[in-house]
Amino acid sequence: MKAVHFGAGNIGRGFVGLLLHDAGYEVVFADVADALIAQLAEADSYRVHEVGENPAVRTVDNFRALNSNTQEAELVAEIATADIVTTAVGPHILKFVAPVIARGIAARGDGMAPLQVMACENAINATDILAREVASRPEAANGALEGRAVFANTAVDRIVPNQEAGQGLDVTVETFYEWVIDRTPFGGAAPSIPGATFVDELSPYIERKLFTVNTGHASAAYFGFEAGIEKISDAMADQDVAEDVRAVLEETKQLLVAKHGFNNDEQEAYVQKILARFSNPHLPDTVNRVGRAPLRKLGRHERFIGPAAELAERGVVPEALLGAIAAALRFNDPADTEAVELAGILAASSPADATAKITGLEPGHPLFSAVSTLVEERQAEVAQAPA
Repeated sequence: MKAVHFGAGNIGRGFVGLLLHDAGYEVVFADVADALIAQLAEADSYRVHEVGENPAVRTVDNFRALNSNTQEAELVAEIATADIVTTAVGPHILKFVAPVIARGIAARGDGMAPLQVMACENAINATDILAREVASRPEAANGALEGRAVFANTAVDRIVPNQEAGQGLDVTVETFYEWVIDRTPFGGAAPSIPGATFVDELSPYIERKLFTVNTGHASAAYFGFEAGIEKISDAMADQDVAEDVRAVLEETKQLLVAKHGFNNDEQEAYVQKILARFSNPHLPDTVNRVGRAPLRKLGRHERFIGPAAELAERGVVPEALLGAIAAALRFNDPADTEAVELAGILAASSPADATAKITGLEPGHPLFSAVSTLVEERQAEVAQAPA
């Protein structure tokens, strides 16, 4: 069995690649980073260090590596004979990997089983994005790729922090992980990946992860940044920060239970597990890394505005989430391009215009006024700050 995986970074090597290896696949890593691909091409194996409860060191071998830029023909040939294609490149990069995937699907021989394609990205229904990009390619014209590939959405969850210098190809990750896959596109022929969970309805699990893990992690980052704390685990050791994060997840739990019918006690256990993960002192994650890209995180269907808007539509005032949104508006890391862009929007726009630009909320939405007030307060803080 063979899997082609796009994205040989820390998540690719320490999560998806590891699980595919453990499932018995030969893994072909594809990436544009010349030095990384050269390292992988020369290596026989690398190690994944799992830290936290029941720590372990896992060895990954039986892999190869190709440069997506300079070895495109070889990559097309690998996809043409692969069983699975996965990605961990970032949602905005999917459009750049779609052309070679389309060519690889077109090159598959008649009678071959459909290629099983899964985008393992930190975005809702990322595989649908990839499928649309593949379908837009010339190779897909007139239904030419029909029946040659199936695309399944996934929800992935594993904290992979910035790595210590000198680790080489080795990756440090937390012990917890979750890879949930929509089984319905496979028509009874789902791949065998023992580390993955296959479900018939994926959307509740996507939102559970987004509104618990992503919301909570970013909340810890922004509250920790406000408190002047550097590491996420240290932020969670601060009583005030921990209480604020817990209050945020109490609100998202309320929404998830009401909307998707999750059992309240089971969701509470999930929340407690997530809070313990954030508190893991073995993960050297910083508030600046987790908090980066605040504009994306404040998007309309993202981790803060998404659940807060739905709660407001249900007549609930999401006080804790509004507190997290206020903290996100104060994130001002000059090294982060989105934080700089956010500051520019706040400086150049009226409160209403800035709220619309940052969050995508419509002025008539029940959450708009509360967020606009937070924006106005942040603008006043900046105006009063010494030059």
